[in-house]
Amino acid sequence: MSTGIDTALAEPAADRDSRWDALRTGRGLIGVILVVIVALAGLLAPWLAPYAPDRQFAGATLADPSGAHLFGTDSVGRDIASRTLYGTRIDLLVIFVAVPLGAAAGVLLGLAATRFRRVDTVLQRAFDLILAFPAIVLAIALTMVLGPGVVTIAAVLMLAEIPVFGRLTRTSVLTVRQLPYVEAARALGAGENWILRRHVLPNCLEPLTVQLALAMSVGVFVEGAMSFLGLGITPPTPSLGSLIKEGVESSYHSPFFVAGPLAVVIVLVLGLLLISQALAARSRRR
Repeated sequence: MSTGIDTALAEPAADRDSRWDALRTGRGLIGVILVVIVALAGLLAPWLAPYAPDRQFAGATLADPSGAHLFGTDSVGRDIASRTLYGTRIDLLVIFVAVPLGAAAGVLLGLAATRFRRVDTVLQRAFDLILAFPAIVLAIALTMVLGPGVVTIAAVLMLAEIPVFGRLTRTSVLTVRQLPYVEAARALGAGENWILRRHVLPNCLEPLTVQLALAMSVGVFVEGAMSFLGLGITPPTPSLGSLIKEGVESSYHSPFFVAGPLAVVIVLVLGLLLISQALAARSRRR
């Protein structure tokens, strides 16, 4: 494509280099710091955890927090701090892999819906069917087929996010394609694929990145709910949701049990929400 078209139509993409400015200051920066802290704690669990997550200490059942056990011990004498660090790794794996994969699949289907009318009709009905069921109902149905575990949680998150990102992509693309600078590019002879790559997709990224951060925060709750109900991670493998469940069950004898895992969930969700809010605020100002 000639450089004349690139030069004449470059203005709508002029701010692309500063797309992530919202994450460098204010609440966006705070959110990034919180998420990075939790991510590093999970990734470095083998080095940060004082004990193996399944190591049992005789005579230390439901022990209170101490120098030897920062968050105390559980009902079979395992160190809660160590299990929290290793449980964070499971949540990070599910959230930062399953949600982006579901988002990517939704984006591709959303793009297909904008190009082929018959495909669009089929996809919209499929999206309606998936969205008709709450995530927890999908979780129960998939657990009956796949059984509880990481794969089931990942499948639920992916399936739940596909219609959300599919419809968001479809709406964004159809909106951007009607804007004056896209019409100008088409009038100057630009092909549809070039317009999609050069102007439409880059200008659809902001709502998609906002939704991605929001979807990840929701993913933390989905994992916690599934594990709390026994549909997610199975013992003895720790996860934040399963640890909170055990903490609630033992709260009468050990009220500090749930403090550690719950604090990690709060920090992670807060960080992701701050990131999504910062990106959304920047998008509104443009």
